[in-house]
Amino acid sequence: MTLAADRLTLPKRLDSVSLELEPGCITAICGPNGAGKSSLLQVLAGLLDPASGTVLLEGEPMAALSPRERAKRIGYLPQDPVVAWDVAVRSLIALGRLPHRDRGTQQVQAALAMLELQRLADRPVSQLSGGERARALLARVVAGEPQWLLADEPLAALDLRHRMEIVGHLKRLSAAGVGVVLVVHDLDLARNHADHVIVLDRGRLAASAAPDEALSSETINRVWQVRGEWHGPPGKQAFALAG
Repeated sequence: MTLAADRLTLPKRLDSVSLELEPGCITAICGPNGAGKSSLLQVLAGLLDPASGTVLLEGEPMAALSPRERAKRIGYLPQDPVVAWDVAVRSLIALGRLPHRDRGTQQVQAALAMLELQRLADRPVSQLSGGERARALLARVVAGEPQWLLADEPLAALDLRHRMEIVGHLKRLSAAGVGVVLVVHDLDLARNHADHVIVLDRGRLAASAAPDEALSSETINRVWQVRGEWHGPPGKQAFALAG
């Protein structure tokens, strides 16, 4: 069930990155702007071919999977998802069943319930708030029942309440055995809510460990080139910049 990468290289974006991700946990990919976070996520999703290196899904090369099989096993949520048609929320979520070639009525209903979207099921996407739209897009991926959910900054532009609601939904997915991999800029959120953290620095792997180790003050000082330290009890920590 692991998702692994061996010596991934992509000119100007990734430099010999190797890692192994476990299902049933939340992995946060962090790093400064331009560190290669989105590129790594796209390569792991099979949407971008590396110049060299291999991605393995359950020991099988990603390149050997058909696009349909890959889409059934990996759900990908891009940074700026485009909704081409102003369809109802229910219809948008049903698109997540396309790789399975069925309507997936039960799965769509389950996704609506999990993301608490039942009362919005027949509302056009254009009439949703930012938080509602984020939940609907996540529900589309969830309806596909992927083994892995890869999301690029799914919490960006959300207010605090909506952000924590999405985090709660992602935690429930990981508890059910789904491997959740997120690109995040919020280091406090990664430190407090992720099970594993990957830090990239100019395309290279700077850390891959438990949150308190990967996002130590020393690593943040070195990679982000700022000085500061963590404050607060475990699970409620905040990184404070030095004055």
